[in-house]
Amino acid sequence: MNVLFGGFPNSTPLSDRDVQLLDTTLRDGEQAPGISLAPEEKAEIAAALDAAGVSVIEAGSACTGEGEREAIRRVTDWDLDAKITSFARGVRDDVDLALDCDVDGVGIVVPASDRHVERKVGTTREEVVETTADLVAYARDHGLWVEVLGEDGSRADLDFLETLMAEALDAGADRVCFCDTVGHAGPERTYEAVSRLAELGPTSTHTHDDLGLAVTNALASLAAGADLVHATVNGVGERAGNVALEEVAIALDHCYGVETADTTRLYDLARVVADATGVALAPNKAVVGENAFAHESGIHTDGTLKDERMYEPYPPERVGRERRLVLGKHTGRAGAKAALAEHGVEVDDDELGAVVARVQRLAERGKRVTDADLLAIAEDVQGRDRDRRIELRELTATSGGPLPTASVRLVVDGDERVASGTGDGPVDAAVAAVREAVGSMADASLESYHVDAITGGTDAVVTVEVEMSRGDRTVTVRASDGDITRASVTAMVDALDRLLAAAPDGEAGPAVADD
Repeated sequence: MNVLFGGFPNSTPLSDRDVQLLDTTLRDGEQAPGISLAPEEKAEIAAALDAAGVSVIEAGSACTGEGEREAIRRVTDWDLDAKITSFARGVRDDVDLALDCDVDGVGIVVPASDRHVERKVGTTREEVVETTADLVAYARDHGLWVEVLGEDGSRADLDFLETLMAEALDAGADRVCFCDTVGHAGPERTYEAVSRLAELGPTSTHTHDDLGLAVTNALASLAAGADLVHATVNGVGERAGNVALEEVAIALDHCYGVETADTTRLYDLARVVADATGVALAPNKAVVGENAFAHESGIHTDGTLKDERMYEPYPPERVGRERRLVLGKHTGRAGAKAALAEHGVEVDDDELGAVVARVQRLAERGKRVTDADLLAIAEDVQGRDRDRRIELRELTATSGGPLPTASVRLVVDGDERVASGTGDGPVDAAVAAVREAVGSMADASLESYHVDAITGGTDAVVTVEVEMSRGDRTVTVRASDGDITRASVTAMVDALDRLLAAAPDGEAGPAVADD
């Protein structure tokens, strides 16, 4: 049977099904190398997941240690609508530790493949079945919701996997889970295994992305009868990661009309997790990557301006995003004109041609073209002098001692202002000083900050790029300097100046250049 190309036989249409998500970012996601979430970070992520409507949140593994149990308790202390669970091995002590954390349920993992039964645990199939049934009954007797996960299920003998899961359900388990623990299976194998389990009772699926098939296998599982998908935000997890929650949610919403979460919260959720884990989003990441709704090509930009759906499968607002027209080597007249219009700048045909040519030449030198670059080019082409509202005159920052401090001297609308600030580091302190000096005019949000490039050697130069927004206007600015603090402050001050340039009285309004 060729399921992948022949279709899924005898399956109920997904549009008629109630599908839910179990998020395991706080457990399986945290098992990725280099990720360690503090209790407050776990609580913040759990709150964001709950706000997005995720049904079940696996808060951690209570057996890991007291620090992990404190983190789980921090999550259970919040009055969340989602069911909160702990991961548990097939031993009674793990269930007891989970109970001490006041969770709603446990996900009990037991060996399913002979490789795990015999080599990892050193037991027999019969003992695994008996132990699983006893442990399920114990957890249910203590009022817990129970899901049994057959570890390495995709490499298990399916007859044994079916027997094991049938015994778990008979013992009182609320559901069983097919686990493609090492991302081994293709969709045909996944469909075959899950369809057998779904005949027994409520079935979940847990897929990994080692072959790049995590979403495919999740959808194959649902077609086979599963009704709950284990996932992690941004696909974080061990090795190549778990199936990405945002990808499953939007695939089900867009392709099948199945609602599993509030998709408009997916991007904010992704950023919360990226910040907490320190794992940056790849630019080409589906749904939440920087380039997911960015258009540079002249053909694509022109088509998008004529019809927003021309080169997008769904509107960016559906996942909490905004469309971006990116400037670069492939920028055409339509894209440059639209980008200038966003900043209130009008150009005639000759000026537009000159702007486009210079943008392309800049990009061909390997430079990323920011909004500030575009506006500076337009000013030069039109022969306009730029009247700055904010200008940096002096910056001093120190990182010695227990508290980093910084002071700045700015000229704001012709008046000199001096302020100081403290922070977690010299950059943070300098930014605080700038905000203090600018006052209410600094009501802009720092959307992104990253180091774009660093040269080598003793005379190393760092390039910092910031994206800031104020009201409905956004601007990106880049600055380079031998000092990261000065580069950061210069970029931020220039971004604020650009945002305020069109609002002389603090009100947003277009600054239209004369033709």
